[in-house]
Amino acid sequence: MLAFLPMILMFAIIYLLLIRPQMRKQKQQRAMLGTLRKGDQVLTRGGIYGKIEAFKGKDDSQVLLDVGKGNKITVARAYIVGPASEAVQTPKGG
Repeated sequence: MLAFLPMILMFAIIYLLLIRPQMRKQKQQRAMLGTLRKGDQVLTRGGIYGKIEAFKGKDDSQVLLDVGKGNKITVARAYIVGPASEAVQTPKGG
């Protein structure tokens, strides 16, 4: 029985340091994706900023983004990192 104690402790440490924080992060990401609305400014994982124009696809799994000058692209909803903050957007006129 004592021989299994180190293994159990290692599993508990791995769970607390790696698995649990990742699960929490995924839960926050799902909650953020659920709050997205038309007109929100967002950032994609590819580094593209855009404004949500519409939701498409089965279960609104795709998002139509206006990326400027009338250019629109469709991305998977899961690839949206979050709302674009004013601090990281490109300065106007630059």
